[in-house]
Amino acid sequence: MKKINTVGVVGAGTMGSALAQKFAQEGFNVILADRALEYVNKGIAGINSVLSEGVEKKVFTQAQIEGYLANVTGTENLSDLKVCDIVIEAIYEDFNAKSDLFKQLSGIVSSDAILATNTSSFSVTELSAALTDPSRFIGLHYFFHAAKNRLVEIIPGDKTSKETIQAAHRFSVQSGKDPIYTKDAYGFTVNRFFVPWLNESVRLLAETDVPKNLIDSICMKTFGIGMGPFALMNATGVPIALHAQRTLEFYGHAYKVALLLEKQVESKQEWDIIDSNKMITEKEVNEVNDRMLGCIFYVCSQLLEEKVCSAIDLNKGAKIGLKWKKGPIDLMIKYGEVEVKRLVEKYAAFYREQVPTGISAKNWDLEFVTLTKSENRAIITINRPEDLNALNEEVMKQLDAKFSLAESDSKIETIFITGSGKAFVAGADIRFFVNNLKNNTIDNIVTFTKYGQNVFEKIDKSPKKVVSILNGLALGGGLELALCADEIYALPKVNLAFPETGIGIYPALGGTQRSALRIGKGLAKYLILSGKNLTAKEAEEIGLIDKLITSDEMFELLEGGKLPELSKKEHSGKWLAYSDLYKKNKYNSILEGTYQNGGLEKEEIEKLVKTMRFRAPVAMRFAEDLIDEANGPASELDKLVAIFSTEDALLGLSSIGQRVEYQGK
Repeated sequence: MKKINTVGVVGAGTMGSALAQKFAQEGFNVILADRALEYVNKGIAGINSVLSEGVEKKVFTQAQIEGYLANVTGTENLSDLKVCDIVIEAIYEDFNAKSDLFKQLSGIVSSDAILATNTSSFSVTELSAALTDPSRFIGLHYFFHAAKNRLVEIIPGDKTSKETIQAAHRFSVQSGKDPIYTKDAYGFTVNRFFVPWLNESVRLLAETDVPKNLIDSICMKTFGIGMGPFALMNATGVPIALHAQRTLEFYGHAYKVALLLEKQVESKQEWDIIDSNKMITEKEVNEVNDRMLGCIFYVCSQLLEEKVCSAIDLNKGAKIGLKWKKGPIDLMIKYGEVEVKRLVEKYAAFYREQVPTGISAKNWDLEFVTLTKSENRAIITINRPEDLNALNEEVMKQLDAKFSLAESDSKIETIFITGSGKAFVAGADIRFFVNNLKNNTIDNIVTFTKYGQNVFEKIDKSPKKVVSILNGLALGGGLELALCADEIYALPKVNLAFPETGIGIYPALGGTQRSALRIGKGLAKYLILSGKNLTAKEAEEIGLIDKLITSDEMFELLEGGKLPELSKKEHSGKWLAYSDLYKKNKYNSILEGTYQNGGLEKEEIEKLVKTMRFRAPVAMRFAEDLIDEANGPASELDKLVAIFSTEDALLGLSSIGQRVEYQGK
């Protein structure tokens, strides 16, 4: 497997400099190249400006940005890229210019270096013809702003090797991106549906009396987005929408560029989105929705029919790359097969196009949990990064099914559980709890929790060796899932916590029991009653995880590497003092100041008291009792109705991210 340490980026414009910034932030050595140093220097100055804004917003420290900038060097000589393990082209969209560049790079970089294009419109296979070895060429299509937007489309060409695809995937994850896979078809996945959606809004403007600002507002509501199509075109550049749409025209009449879009680009003006006093009719709202939804459903049905991408990647493309609250598949499921079919047929008839066969609901299955097997090991990945892999009914059901498949395979000896994106699992889906509390259907919460306990018990008691690899946030239910494993490894940037008592409830998927078995009752109480956010290093110190590993080591383990030798962790004096405090005292004694101290500084205890005063009293009492009684995970179900019936539970679950004062009832 090609290991990537040094990254070359050709093109120091907006996209290229943003990519260089992101790669530098993730610890890669970056060489930013352009045809003249003035462009390179401008790009690096832009990186400095963006990072400095981050310091002002307290996202970064000054020391951090100095470190990031130290990872970037600039050059006007392509020959300086010979040391790169991967070179990504991010120049303007001109096929001949890109081909000429790759011809030059092909003779400069080492024979095993990967060459990648960030093209948004050209064929990866056609571009690869410029290389002497097209097997090491791939498409990596990033999205604006590339230093912040986590989406990348991975597009193999016809001759891209399996090793290049695997290396590109590893690099994408290590550089902080959420990759989706797409066939080498014009528009790939996201632009294929998003650009025609923009184009359709312009057609509507030309054909109806609905003004731009109202088309925007209708779309914002229907698609759950912060900006409508006209505002988005203004933000990204109206000419870009025109250029992208032209590359799609060969797909048919429905993809033809709107004449008004051409005129707008000729005017060199942004869309004038003024507030309109026009009173829009229900008929006009329906017309806008039918056309805009019809466009999305039509194109996405084609994508599914042509197998350009999977349903889950199609959804992720919209939710991660475009920041839509609901992806195309979510919308299809919401409206139902009958209504989707009506809208697609209406849209196809309007443009005299054939109705795609991908319209069927059987194509809408979302695989939130994946299972891959390699020799004697199975890898289960929670694959819902746009929602931080939060556990809901469907995710739990798929986890159960995939684990059962892995466990029943006699060839499998070790089952790995990990996550995709920024999180391992960031807890349960809070919306599920809130909706059921507001609908007075606590029984649904009990049913979900019982089922979740059964799934976790199956994992815990499995005769196979189970290993959790924490790639990101492990909070609440995610930490409870991790604790079901025989061994737990974590990347250095991982954070772990039981936040439940701070949102009015307690861990109910075995957290009060398995944490105590692993690190002792005292430290389990400390974590659950204080909600302490542990770094991976701290979690290793107390034995909550077994070992810190690098991202390279994570991939090596998942690809067949040997599991490391583990040694038993002995708690240090600091952790022993925390443990002693909570073993000797009830939480109320700590709050009231009548505790027996086992060695903690008074200031530290005062910090704990301050923290616990903002946590729900009933939840803390129940959690403390459950840990003390140690009657196993099923005992957590006994107090479930009681805790979710409290006013504090609804208040806490409805106020995520806000500090609230609990009344203890």
